[in-house]
Amino acid sequence: MKIFSFWRSLATYRVRIALNLKGLVPEEIIEVNLMKGQQRQAEFRAVNPMMAIPALVDGDGPALFESLAIIEYLDETHPNPPLLPRDPRGRARVRGLAQIVACDSHPLIVPRVREYLEHEFKLDEAARTKWCQHWHTAALTALEAHLAGPATGRYCHGDTVTLADICLASQAAGAKFFNVDTARFPNFSRIANSLATIDAFARAHPLKQPGAPAA
Repeated sequence: MKIFSFWRSLATYRVRIALNLKGLVPEEIIEVNLMKGQQRQAEFRAVNPMMAIPALVDGDGPALFESLAIIEYLDETHPNPPLLPRDPRGRARVRGLAQIVACDSHPLIVPRVREYLEHEFKLDEAARTKWCQHWHTAALTALEAHLAGPATGRYCHGDTVTLADICLASQAAGAKFFNVDTARFPNFSRIANSLATIDAFARAHPLKQPGAPAA
């Protein structure tokens, strides 16, 4: 098993958490530096034509792509501990919470979007940061409302870590990257703080990866 990764990638952070929870250690970690544009090089475009990470190679066949798809693959091939509830309604809720982060919010703040805003619309760094903060806050607002419901426990869905918690952790890391204040989202903050104490989450954090800044 090998993974194409970059320390700052929030999507790769999600997959690293899942790998840690499953006790899986990739034999090879291949850096794709998003800040240097390595995702656009022909070698990586052959791995993932979308020019996005993570990508995971497990045995024969082409690479797997998109963080949620990779995590569900890992959950199906290594079912313990499970990352989705057993009941259909619970699975739908967990997937919905996860998709608020991975499908609705995160895609709007990734490097290719920020670069497009800079080069096509001539937005300066302050304007681009405001854009990212807006979409982070929109997701946080929605998550906070959902997490106020009775299905929430110690974690996003009951008292067991699920796919939703993996995505919530990545949202928390992204909020810090873009200086978004999460204090007014108490349910979100409580769960994020609990997750940060779990070794599988702590070891996967972007700032713990090779290449990350010291501070």
